[in-house]
Amino acid sequence: MLKKKNIFILSLGVTLGVFIGICGSVVAEKNNPAATSTNTEVLPYEDLRTFTEIFGRIKQDYVEPVTDKKLLEDAVRGMLSGLDPHSAYLAADEYQELKEGTTGQFGGLGIEVTMENGFIKVVSPIDDTPAQRAGIKTGDLIVRLDDQPVKGMSLADAVKLMRGEPGSKILLTVVREGAEAPLKITLARDIIKVKSVKSRLLEKNFGYLRISSFQSGTGEGLKESLAALKKENGADLKGLVLDLRNNPGGVLNAAVEVSDAFIKSGLIVYTEGRIANSEMRFNAAPDDLLNGAPIVVLINAGSASASEIVAGALQDQKRAVIMGEKSFGKGSVQTILPTSNGAAVKLTTARYFTPSGRSIQAEGIEPDVTVARVKLEALDKAEFTPVKEADLSHHLQNDKEAADAKKKGQEDKKDEPLELKDYGLYEALNLLKGISIIK
Repeated sequence: MLKKKNIFILSLGVTLGVFIGICGSVVAEKNNPAATSTNTEVLPYEDLRTFTEIFGRIKQDYVEPVTDKKLLEDAVRGMLSGLDPHSAYLAADEYQELKEGTTGQFGGLGIEVTMENGFIKVVSPIDDTPAQRAGIKTGDLIVRLDDQPVKGMSLADAVKLMRGEPGSKILLTVVREGAEAPLKITLARDIIKVKSVKSRLLEKNFGYLRISSFQSGTGEGLKESLAALKKENGADLKGLVLDLRNNPGGVLNAAVEVSDAFIKSGLIVYTEGRIANSEMRFNAAPDDLLNGAPIVVLINAGSASASEIVAGALQDQKRAVIMGEKSFGKGSVQTILPTSNGAAVKLTTARYFTPSGRSIQAEGIEPDVTVARVKLEALDKAEFTPVKEADLSHHLQNDKEAADAKKKGQEDKKDEPLELKDYGLYEALNLLKGISIIK
């Protein structure tokens, strides 16, 4: 069973800015007896003297006047930016944007981003958003926002520039691996309403369920989607493809709920940190919404954080076959700590571990079956094909021949074959069929 907590616990792939609050560090130290017993320093006076000296120099000598508030806030942001890529100070408006993002509606372009070597790196585009429709891809580096170079910006400042009034446009200059020159991509901002769970029948008895991000309502959305698939199928499913490709993560509890939907017993994930309330263990309840039907989980380099929790749990519990590419490798948990001024601190407080004790921090989840990102092309119909009995003149008729001809004509009118549209999904479906036949 999941217990609600007063603090807002996230396992986020990327978001907003970089920052911290002194009060957050104090709280962590107070709640950690080991830390207070071994740390005999009261205050680092020499370091504080250096800080105040530099503070005074800036106030006196900087080319333009700077307010105390700005200098102190920038100092707080700098403290956190030096810890790791995910700890950050959230000003009041940034904190509000983060809360909106976890509920599934916010304004912007629809991309999850992080900082890499001073540039904005795309972790993944969000489904059905301006970024995804314009062809933004995982791994793209954004080097300019309109006419402003990204180099030297904080992640928070870059996110602010990308957000704006719905309908307004922004020009992204993107460096993409394999492209000869930077790409210029114009996007129109929109209200991003993310429906985190989508589903459909791939064919009779085999379902497809995609989770684009982990939000507070993802667990319930998954249950509703599975019920709808069973109803459409007219019976229980014989297999399911769970697509977590380019899913950057989200709320930790949502990842636990998704994993729990398919695991009858045992550990799902556990976390370890320095303070007592950062150590948690999540175990599965005795139910399986698929009644043991096989699952193939699709992952790639854009699958991060909460996605890796789900993939790792299902892999360790031998409940699913993991297929695709090695995942992103974010194995840390961030806790949102509100501050007295209406802002908040997003602080990395723990690492999470899969049921077998694996930490995937900077390692990622290795798929059981590797499937590279490839695009197939159909052979030219004009190429030579072997002669078959049905091609011979005056061949004996088969009772099924007329029906097969009619069926073929109907199939020719269908959309592009699955193997040409999504080779990874095509291979996952084939694997599910094989497992189902053996069972």
